[in-house]
Amino acid sequence: MVYVKEDVFAEEALNPFTKQTEKIRRFTLSNDEQMSVQIITLGATITSIKVPDAHGKLEDVTLGFDDLAGYDSELNPYMGATVGRVCNRVANGSFMLDGKTIKVSRNRGQLQLHGGFVGFNKAHWQVLEVHQDGVSLSHINPDGHEGYPGEVTATVRFTLTEDNCLHVRMEALTTKPTPINLTNHSYFNLAGHDSGKTGLYEHTIQLNAYGITETDDNSIPTGKILPVEGTNFDLRLPSKLGDRLKQLQPALGYDDNFCVQFTPPERVTTIARVSHAPSGRWLEIASNQPGVQLYTSNFLPDVERGEKAVSGKAGAAYAKHGAFCLETQKFPDSVNHENFPSTIVRPNDKYHHEVIYKFGRQQ
Repeated sequence: MVYVKEDVFAEEALNPFTKQTEKIRRFTLSNDEQMSVQIITLGATITSIKVPDAHGKLEDVTLGFDDLAGYDSELNPYMGATVGRVCNRVANGSFMLDGKTIKVSRNRGQLQLHGGFVGFNKAHWQVLEVHQDGVSLSHINPDGHEGYPGEVTATVRFTLTEDNCLHVRMEALTTKPTPINLTNHSYFNLAGHDSGKTGLYEHTIQLNAYGITETDDNSIPTGKILPVEGTNFDLRLPSKLGDRLKQLQPALGYDDNFCVQFTPPERVTTIARVSHAPSGRWLEIASNQPGVQLYTSNFLPDVERGEKAVSGKAGAAYAKHGAFCLETQKFPDSVNHENFPSTIVRPNDKYHHEVIYKFGRQQ
């Protein structure tokens, strides 16, 4: 059986679109296998995923915050949020669309990151329906918001199954041609959300990708797709994450879009498997998207250089290399590269993105 409970995460939160004070609702999905998932209406955000280890010990394996102040903080790096209208980067905050130059907001220097200053992660999503096994949320993004044309109606449905799969289905419609590229930005650590770098380095990762999108010093794609074979980006066979991160030095770590191998194209395909041998936990991710951003929390505070950690749930201290993200998506900056999968959605189209997070444990 799957159970759904609702409570209030925050009594008073300022909606950045309506300027009204509203409640932030929280939904807890749970099953008989001890797995539970918590979702809040602020940013359609996954705030907690608890799963047992091989010995039945329950741990929260996603990073997050205990209260509204944490999620509202400038120190919050999109933890668990639904990111859009366009996730990842848009070079120079501009692109051509149907012969016109579109200028969007630039919230990271000369580029836009994750939808701009007020992206989908800061919206108060409305509850469309509470299901027997999950919840559907909706956000109407105004025409012209952050510079993007068209009113976009986005929906996200979160569903938990009896066999420990969290299904996330993201859909969107638009009134004008516009780019749409959503993702979920959960930070995972299968050793436990508070286990930090030590726990992360114990993970093994396997990624079904033939290439990466080459980037410049600002992480903007050049338009080239580089084969992974013979490089530290070749994760097609299980690889110890700690060993790979040490080999990448003096680089920060992984923050790269991997190009996924689909057979056949655009069907839901298992793209990654991550396991943590000491606990026995594993996570498989399946998606219908052509790319996935592997990010190893490189820009969380570097406590070894004296930076102060981010204060997370239950007193946890979040720091550099304390978690990994696998953000399913179309390629970054696709609007500026004709050879990349298109993110343009037109009024007669529907954006459709499925991702499945399946958790398990070694028996």
